[in-house]
Amino acid sequence: MSQRQIIASDQAPAAIGSYSQAVAVGDTVYLSGQIGLDPHSMSLVPGIEAQIRQVFANLSAVCAAAGGCLDDIVKLNVYLTDLSHFTLVNEIMASVMRQPFPARAAVGVAALPRQALVEMDGIMARGTAA
Repeated sequence: MSQRQIIASDQAPAAIGSYSQAVAVGDTVYLSGQIGLDPHSMSLVPGIEAQIRQVFANLSAVCAAAGGCLDDIVKLNVYLTDLSHFTLVNEIMASVMRQPFPARAAVGVAALPRQALVEMDGIMARGTAA
């Protein structure tokens, strides 16, 4: 049976609840949801574009701590309080990740922690980036 490995990075926001930033089981890494918190101030960055970029930066830091990168994400879930921002998510995602892009879901939600506008979580497979 595979052992669980808790993944943590000080370059991503500390957990604000009873969860880990990520948990690895073998080569599969389960990434907890990230919102647009600056990891140093623990404050939400202002505006949707800045929050999307910060979410990807936070996910990237956790991926790096797990021995991978954003391109190793095989499944990404995006939660938006306003689905009209989905085009912007696509544009920024295409600038920070390479093809082939991960499988993805986008969900409109009523609210997110700390009044964030976007949250993302995912699954990373170590060693899959080209």
